[in-house]
Amino acid sequence: MQIPYTKRTLSNGLDVIVHEDHQLPMVAVSLWYHVGSKNERPGRTGFAHLFEHLMFEGSAHHDHGYFPPLQRAGGLINGSTSTDRTNYWEVVPTGSLELALWMESDRMGYLLPALTEAKFANQRDVVLNERRQNYENRPYGMAGLALSAAMFAPDHPYHWPTIGAPEDLRAASLDDVHAFFKTFYHPANASLALAGDLETEQGFDLAEQFFGDLPAGPVPDPVRAHAALASSADFVLEDRVELPRLYLGWHSPAMFADDDAELDVFADVLAHGKTSRLYRSLVYERRIATDVSAYQHSREIGGLFQIACTAAAGVALSELDAAIRAAVAELAAAGPAPAEMERALAQSEAQFLYRLQTIGGFGGKSDQLNAYNTYLGDPGYFDRDRQRYVNATSAGVAAAARRWLQDAPLVTLSVVPRGRRQLALPNATEVSVS
Repeated sequence: MQIPYTKRTLSNGLDVIVHEDHQLPMVAVSLWYHVGSKNERPGRTGFAHLFEHLMFEGSAHHDHGYFPPLQRAGGLINGSTSTDRTNYWEVVPTGSLELALWMESDRMGYLLPALTEAKFANQRDVVLNERRQNYENRPYGMAGLALSAAMFAPDHPYHWPTIGAPEDLRAASLDDVHAFFKTFYHPANASLALAGDLETEQGFDLAEQFFGDLPAGPVPDPVRAHAALASSADFVLEDRVELPRLYLGWHSPAMFADDDAELDVFADVLAHGKTSRLYRSLVYERRIATDVSAYQHSREIGGLFQIACTAAAGVALSELDAAIRAAVAELAAAGPAPAEMERALAQSEAQFLYRLQTIGGFGGKSDQLNAYNTYLGDPGYFDRDRQRYVNATSAGVAAAARRWLQDAPLVTLSVVPRGRRQLALPNATEVSVS
């Protein structure tokens, strides 16, 4: 299972990857910048996500909204920011490929001349409002921020959320964001993938035509940071919620590292779907929880394994805590049963196949090529990534769980209704998050 591609690097450092797929007269343009919130620093957070907004506000030669020209051409457009990268993509009819490339190149090379104080202030307000909607005013919305703050030291790049801290965003100046853009948004820190109805040489010619004259910036130093818990700790957060919820978090391997795939499988067996162990036991049979989830959050410089479980009315979080720890210990001791391994690996295989169904967008082929190129320098890692799951065994899954979960310290976070702190795990310390 492969995504055929050709890769070249322009003289200014821009990686260009081309994949031909002539099934439909469409082309996907995917541009990844190797910058996320982990590239920020304490007191100056939220810049990477802020640029996700600013990049759609116009550039020197098209000082208007980014969406209308491409939408009039029938294209789809979007972007996103994570802790580790920022991506922008368009899927357009073949005849509009040059328009999409021109617009991407203009904002890479000429965004700053059009970035005014008014645009900056407007988009900062939009981000602050987004933060209120998605975190501050959403039930359990601050839990992820509180858990990360508890697990990572204040100077660790995963301590703060991608959306940033309000006080940092309000304190940011136009000069600050100009400097951030010059550091990270240039050809030598970017990867362009083109997939769809185009010829390979045509793709490279167009990349050279639109991006070849943009100056390379300095390649940013890799971000390195270590995180570990000296001992387990319990925290409590009061929130405007109806039912208490318990979060358990462990440090875990970085993406593509040893044990990363095995912990993915472990999470799947534990809490993915109605036949998973925790859902079947806690939600369906014992009816002490209304929902439960688990996942291995793989990131570039370190992972986070998390379990979250909402208590049914009248059920103590300590009961959920005991049940979850018992299930983790049982699964870590014996490993998944053959049927559980078969189900988990079938779901993994299906996810890899789904990624091949589209040429672009979030998770499409151009996105996959760019992800592997950005993190590993190898766009062709798709099959080896899949092989990590094919090679997973029950014994390997159990060993990874013992190493990273059962025998390791963890952070628990009780999220309880305001004024009802007594519903938290005993002796939990109040956590502050802004």
